Amino acid sequence: MPSRGTQPDFAPRYHTIEQALRRRIADLQPHAPLPSETELAREFEVSRMTARSAVLRLVADGLVYRQSGRGTFVAPPPSGRRVDSLVRFSEEMRRQGRRPSSEIVARARRGATAAEAEQLRLAAGADVVSIERVRLADGTPVARERSVFPLTVSALLERDLATGSLHEALADLGHTPSFGHAVLSADNATHEDAELLGLDRGTALLVERRLILDQHGDPLESTESRYAGDRYSLTVTFDVEHG
Repeated sequence: MPSRGTQPDFAPRYHTIEQALRRRIADLQPHAPLPSETELAREFEVSRMTARSAVLRLVADGLVYRQSGRGTFVAPPPSGRRVDSLVRFSEEMRRQGRRPSSEIVARARRGATAAEAEQLRLAAGADVVSIERVRLADGTPVARERSVFPLTVSALLERDLATGSLHEALADLGHTPSFGHAVLSADNATHEDAELLGLDRGTALLVERRLILDQHGDPLESTESRYAGDRYSLTVTFDVEHG
């Protein structure tokens, strides 16, 4: 196997540098400087172009920022969620230095609607666990969240979901949220939205409808989250296709 010094410059090389820098960034404070491209090229024994490729990927992910003539620095925590990942609301708010909490609006066992039964792959007329919460950051309402679950997690009805994480509670019950998909759209605040979020009726909302599967690939959670448009944002990272 060739030594590090004789390994050619190709995609996995800058990936190795990128991952090494990600580990360093995790231990650094916002605005801390990173090594220059010349220093990275010397350290990893690659070309400056390869080092620059690694740094630019971190810039695209919002982990670092560059200032002309000064260098590259660790970026502050993002104020919005990345659209290609699901980060728990509580974790996301803490990462931003904000205090997360929830208000329970309603929780019950009830019959599933036809759409809910189809999404959760349940028999028509089956019962589900229904939980509605308002999600807050530093005491300010951010989102109205309505979720339904199969009865296999009915113990959720007894859990503390005002200060605790719903997804951590699901994992404790043996159902780990693992993957899923979401659809984003815009809507106007209804009368109920306005009351719960402290908005004017008709205010613009960001609406996310998602389905989450557990570690076995079984439907676990169907949720609609209605975010106050001026209190929440999504960060989109993308590749530019050429052709």
